[in-house]
Amino acid sequence: MIYAPGDVSRIIEMAWEDRTPFDAIAQVYGLSESGVIDLMRAQLKPSSYRLWRKRVTGRTTKHAKLRSPGVMRAYCPTQYKPRGH
Repeated sequence: MIYAPGDVSRIIEMAWEDRTPFDAIAQVYGLSESGVIDLMRAQLKPSSYRLWRKRVTGRTTKHAKLRSPGVMRAYCPTQYKPRGH
């Protein structure tokens, strides 16, 4: 699939977020976990890609089925703070 630059940026942002599961990316953008991995490999520098893979490998929050049933949100409540004007 071909995504707009803004969509690619948002997918990368969601992939880096600890609490955003791959399922959420698939729901919004139709991109499977392997598709996200391919996109990240293509878009990031090799060292950044390796750092990201190391970070998300085995992380239960990136997989909705492995999450604790008590986690119902995709992000931390303090993650999106209002910005001053």
